[in-house]
Amino acid sequence: MKIGIIGAGKWGEALAFALSDKNEVIITSKTSRDWDNFKPLDEVLACPYLIITVPAQQIAQWLAEHFRFSGQKILVASKGIEASSGRFLNEIYAQYVPLDNLAFLSGPSFAVEVMASLPTAVVINAHSTTTALEFATFFPRFIRTYTSTDVIGAEIAGAYKNVIAIAAGICAGLGLGNNASAALIARGLVEMQRFGKTYGANDETFLGLSGAGDLFLTASSSMSRNYRVGLGLAEGKTKEVICAAIGEVSEGIGTAYALHEIALTRGIYLPIAAEVYAILEGKLPQESLRDLIEH
Repeated sequence: MKIGIIGAGKWGEALAFALSDKNEVIITSKTSRDWDNFKPLDEVLACPYLIITVPAQQIAQWLAEHFRFSGQKILVASKGIEASSGRFLNEIYAQYVPLDNLAFLSGPSFAVEVMASLPTAVVINAHSTTTALEFATFFPRFIRTYTSTDVIGAEIAGAYKNVIAIAAGICAGLGLGNNASAALIARGLVEMQRFGKTYGANDETFLGLSGAGDLFLTASSSMSRNYRVGLGLAEGKTKEVICAAIGEVSEGIGTAYALHEIALTRGIYLPIAAEVYAILEGKLPQESLRDLIEH
């Protein structure tokens, strides 16, 4: 099958590598790459199947300026909630693509390990089981694929876990120990599940690969950009300095701001996300620790 990938960052490159095992894959991005399979955007958009890794905070503008729908089926491989509007990715994409042509990738999958052909398992989430199953067949043998119809649950889990990963990085950076880290991740899972229920998500999603699996990975390793954001915040650095040093998009930052606005609007209790937002806004991490323990 001919597959086009839009976004040639580490994740886009890893997906191109993995999917090339069974398919013809071409890739594009706003920054040119000296790769044999790097092609102009128009050629990639002509593929019947697209995988898009454009970050959540940039996707609305990108779709408005560059995308043309011509029957393609699309697998969304980025995670996050739009900070400026609180919109989920499925809401943004639905303005341009029929729901039956959309799928969303979730599960524990560091790009560097995918590039090394190390085993993992992911979930293809789609309203159309046919679309989910089609994308599932494209993956190589070292990636086990599952399918689900709980699109909103997978989206929330994939976005929320990045915020908890920032909190976990702060926890590690402050030297609070393994007990505190385990407690934080466990309560983070409960918090994201509670948030998901307000949108009708399935509990099982948060206990599976999309939820617990991705959360445990992202919130326990310095390979995670969001975890490294937390480490930097624990050192007293600003988010601007941290992001400049990382050199890549850390989706948890924008999602923390989105969750803050959603919690205020809908009256949802999100204590960990609220403290991550406050720290990003300049609150001392030690003060957030005290407030989480005492309240």
